[in-house]
Amino acid sequence: MFSTRVVRQKMGRDEWLQKILITAMVVSLFISVLLPLGDLFSKVFVDSQGNYIGLTNLIHYFSTPALSLSFSNTMYISVVTTLISVSLAFLYAYALTRTDMKGKVFFRYVALLPLFSPTMMHGIALTYLFGNQGLITKGFFGMFEHGIQIELYGPVGIIISEVIYTFPQAYLILAASLMFADYNLYEAAETLGAGKTRKFLTVTLPNVKYGLVSAIFVCFSMSFTDFGAPKVVGGQYNVLATDVYKHVIGQQNLSMGATVGLILILPAILAFIVDRIVERKQSAAITAKSTPYKIVPQSWRDNLYFAYCAVISAAIFILLITVVFASLVKVWPYDLSLSFMHFDFSTVAGEGLEPFWNSLTVSFYSAVAGTIITFLYAYLIEKSRYLKGVRMIGYFLSILPLALPGLVIGLAYIFYFNNPDNPLNWMYGTIAILILANVIHFYAVPFISATSALKKLDREFEMASESMGVPFYKTFFRVTVPMSLPTILEIAVYYFINSMVTISAVVFLYSADFKLASVAIVNMDDAGDVAPAAAMSVLIVLTNILIRIVYEFVTKRLRKRVEAWQTR
Repeated sequence: MFSTRVVRQKMGRDEWLQKILITAMVVSLFISVLLPLGDLFSKVFVDSQGNYIGLTNLIHYFSTPALSLSFSNTMYISVVTTLISVSLAFLYAYALTRTDMKGKVFFRYVALLPLFSPTMMHGIALTYLFGNQGLITKGFFGMFEHGIQIELYGPVGIIISEVIYTFPQAYLILAASLMFADYNLYEAAETLGAGKTRKFLTVTLPNVKYGLVSAIFVCFSMSFTDFGAPKVVGGQYNVLATDVYKHVIGQQNLSMGATVGLILILPAILAFIVDRIVERKQSAAITAKSTPYKIVPQSWRDNLYFAYCAVISAAIFILLITVVFASLVKVWPYDLSLSFMHFDFSTVAGEGLEPFWNSLTVSFYSAVAGTIITFLYAYLIEKSRYLKGVRMIGYFLSILPLALPGLVIGLAYIFYFNNPDNPLNWMYGTIAILILANVIHFYAVPFISATSALKKLDREFEMASESMGVPFYKTFFRVTVPMSLPTILEIAVYYFINSMVTISAVVFLYSADFKLASVAIVNMDDAGDVAPAAAMSVLIVLTNILIRIVYEFVTKRLRKRVEAWQTR
């Protein structure tokens, strides 16, 4: 009788604590996501004095030729980038998943290299290759009589940079889609006499159609909202992302900046909705009766795809090597002797190594805070049995940042946290707001990863603990966390790497005495210090690659321990 009373008391305390945590989770997401967005969108309908003016700002934007031209420019860049990036990524993913070519592991890692670099770096690399004094423009410094001339500063340069930026994302989506295939369909088509082309059109493409749609919308949204590449190689070719920067930073016209921010978010929301629909349909198409795809070696096909992947990989390496070389050359292109002088940022707009150390600090704290918050919130939503309606709201708020461009988050935080009447006003201009912006900006993807990992854990753990009167937090720390360590580490690395390379969200929020490395790259490029900007980019890339190598080493050991623990 006494033991039953103790169990009930513990269970009551557990329920009370879980309800408090779930409520706190929803409130925190509401404050950090919805309220800033509300402040941002309210500024669209007021003038600079705060007077309500309805749709005047939107009408003014689209009726002003110079401003509306930015919208059509952005659409053009996004459409062309999407077509090129998805096409290249599809062939690359097909080669790695449907052929028997050699070097798959190597090519898989090369495809992810652009993820480790800020988007500005791609523009800097193109400047050194195709700029007025570029390596290719000048025929490799006179080795060839004629170089290759292209109009780099404008749509061409932006599109090339955006293709590099979006290619890894498209590849990851399409590779995942191509890996899930029912070989029975191919055998049936072959029995009916279908040729290779017909099987591709009637089986392969329909099988990956949802992945294609998802890749198309993701690439379109990313190129539509990117700030780094247009800032470096855009020249006088205005796009929406640079318009926001000019209105807010250059002209202090916050109402018009909010108007452009509203326009920026529309395709992202559309992509978000499509991606949710596609994910449900794609998962529903996979059944237990499906037979894994069988790769049949064909030398001519495998060699052809190997050559294709080699060309794509070479292009990625050329850009990376060019930036490294440019950071080491004394005076491009007049003195090509090597030196580390550009890594001394004390005499340029980068203001020494302090921005790099600041980025390491912000990225570290973003990774720690983001990982703890993300995994805990995913656990409360996925494993708790209480407040189902509130948890559904929490889930919606958790995936909503997937539809928010970084520029919109940064702009929204300006309006919300810079308000003197806001109790959280103390955060504005501090490292705290940079960390919060990074956590919210990159929150959705780790949250989805965490919920996916938690779904794989049997609910019997929680039910057994509950029946024995063990508090849920003990089960969380003793069972859930140890079994999910590989996912937790993956989330931490994701936050760290993205926080190191991001510019869009933090470009509005950093303070004058606390600049970040990505911001320093933009400032140095604006000041004409391109070589030091390349050097700072190299530091970021090397740091992220090192972090990824450590992650790969640690996770191999962790997975072995988790597997051993599960088999006990």
